[in-house]
Amino acid sequence: MLFYGWLDSEWGAGVSQYIGDSSMTLKAYNNVPLPSWMYGTAWKKEATGQLVQLAVAAGFTAIDTANQLIHYQEALVGDALQALAKQGITRESLFLQTKFTPVNGQDHRTPYDVKADLTTQVKQSFDSSLSHLHTDYLDSYVLHGPYARHGLGAADWEVWAAIEGIYESGKTKMIGISNVSAEQLALLCERATHKPMVVQNRCYAALGWDKEVREICRAHRIIYQGFSLLTANRGVLVEPDVRAIAQRFKTGVAQIIFRFAMQIGMLSLTGTTNPQHMKEDLQSDQFTLTVEDIQLIETIGL
Repeated sequence: MLFYGWLDSEWGAGVSQYIGDSSMTLKAYNNVPLPSWMYGTAWKKEATGQLVQLAVAAGFTAIDTANQLIHYQEALVGDALQALAKQGITRESLFLQTKFTPVNGQDHRTPYDVKADLTTQVKQSFDSSLSHLHTDYLDSYVLHGPYARHGLGAADWEVWAAIEGIYESGKTKMIGISNVSAEQLALLCERATHKPMVVQNRCYAALGWDKEVREICRAHRIIYQGFSLLTANRGVLVEPDVRAIAQRFKTGVAQIIFRFAMQIGMLSLTGTTNPQHMKEDLQSDQFTLTVEDIQLIETIGL
């Protein structure tokens, strides 16, 4: 198995360098392997279980969810996993990532006692996720977002310490944070006992595809997971220069964006509900963009 991760290169330590295709494995600083594609289950509602099964049938081996009933149906992901197990697809062959969502990201259906201390809330949510997903461990457990808008407050540090405790217990192989700013991520990397192994952010071309956060991830060998690559960048998808690249490779514009993401060292999440698009997205490894293509796309929204 080849690996696609953070390498030392002639440009300096920590610079990402593409060395293969989308079937390869990513590794963060703790050397846990992570598939280079992930299927996202947000906003799928009652269709969640069926779509997870379709995604796995298409070739996805990593599934992202959250214990947050406003946007996710984590228990239906678990139902899908049980159905897949009956088809011979084992839990061990899949990478499962879910999240602890603070109360300000929940509605009244919280998976924990809102009157309990934050450490207890994390434990209760984590145990609930294990029950929903019918597993005794997770591959990745993510803080859905900091409590503070700027910097990190006492609540953030308490919750992160609780998540670190779960990691130290061996019940999750990786820990991470989502919806985080560069300032917040830098603080976490500087002061945490265990810095994140993954970061998951909405990725805007207008912000250089989250350039500042990606640079911190690169320096610390953290896997950057980009979501909403298409829906957050609809203007990019109709740019004549991007369409010209797609025509040159005889592929879709979506595949160009996903290939770009791979080649700059990003793990892409896709949440498509179309089985054909699932297969097409996974085929983004069948061509290689030029340096000029990469530079054009990376700066197109600036």
